[in-house]
Amino acid sequence: MADFAVVGGGVAGLVVARRLAAAGAEVVLFEQTQRLGGPVARHDVAGIALDAGAESFAVRGGTVAVLLGELGLSGDIVAPRPGPAWLQPASGDAVPLPATALLGIPADPLAPDVVRVVGIAAAERAVELDALPLPEISADTRLGPFVRERLGDDVLDRLVAPVVHGVHSQHPDDLALTRAHPGLPDALAAAGSITGAVSRLRAAAPPGSAVAGIRGGMHRLVSSLADDARSRGVDVRLGVRVDDAGALPGTVVIAAPGIAAPAGPSRRIDLVTLVVEQGELDAAPRGSGLLVAHGAPVAARALTHATAKWEWLRDAAEGRHVVRLSYDTVPTDPVATARTDAETLLGVRLPVVVDAAHVTWHRPAAAAASDLVVVGETVAGSGLAGIIGHAERTAAALLAR
Repeated sequence: MADFAVVGGGVAGLVVARRLAAAGAEVVLFEQTQRLGGPVARHDVAGIALDAGAESFAVRGGTVAVLLGELGLSGDIVAPRPGPAWLQPASGDAVPLPATALLGIPADPLAPDVVRVVGIAAAERAVELDALPLPEISADTRLGPFVRERLGDDVLDRLVAPVVHGVHSQHPDDLALTRAHPGLPDALAAAGSITGAVSRLRAAAPPGSAVAGIRGGMHRLVSSLADDARSRGVDVRLGVRVDDAGALPGTVVIAAPGIAAPAGPSRRIDLVTLVVEQGELDAAPRGSGLLVAHGAPVAARALTHATAKWEWLRDAAEGRHVVRLSYDTVPTDPVATARTDAETLLGVRLPVVVDAAHVTWHRPAAAAASDLVVVGETVAGSGLAGIIGHAERTAAALLAR
């Protein structure tokens, strides 16, 4: 009989199963689909192997880099090409995002690149508000109301909300402060202000980009994880739906949404990828891409200019360009809408769309408190760094029992 049964073959499930098996445990992993990895997936568009979901990871803490090293992928960790991301305001021209910020929260509201977005009156008001005593922070504190109280409506709506939506796929009013960034609560307690907390976190971060990727695509993580887990004896069973986790052998680890009771509804995300021919994009007019403020004249919530962001992908595209747009609500004609939105956001015409693809993902709600052992986005929040780190800690705790 297996020592552990892992339900769900996404990255968290694979990490837990691999770590348990590496310690000598007998592990069986159940995945109801015929594919491992969850939203870390591959699709081919115009003959180019691309990420259909996650395309980068946060470098903080080195968690993902350590795992990639164990999988023999250290040499394929790549940083994005240097250059700012941009913001498309509700009105007016796109502007570079402030250089010193965290989730759009500025370290200095009076910095010129912040004032350019929110205006001098809002910037001065933010300084006044953040000088007030810091309120008590709890697990129920939401990022949006907290930022609104500390920095004002304009900073929240014009800066923080577009960035948080791009990172977490939800409005900051719906995001717990403790899930927004793992170091933010402690930094707030130490600094006594939200701008001071951002300054501390930015100063403590390693030099260079806050994110990295894998040459060839993040989907390589899944194939390497799966191969390594199987080599350590994990019994991977695809196409098996688990309705009663209590009937499984051994200690059960839930790594799939829908089994542990959710605390709210899931969120749908539609991604449309375009492969285009347009020489004007060689200059990367909007850097690696844009985040979009509510009220802007497009349906997209964000755009990634992938061939401007990743050198390896620019080489693979052979003169073509790859752009990916994300949507909260699926357009009636996803490809046509994405093309029009991309033209608006990038400021160039896209007369030749070589190929396109549309995929839909569902971001699960946080799991309600329970006695189950749960890993994955429902408890660790979004982002591979948090998900992998939580899965590793969970495996260590199970082995220590």
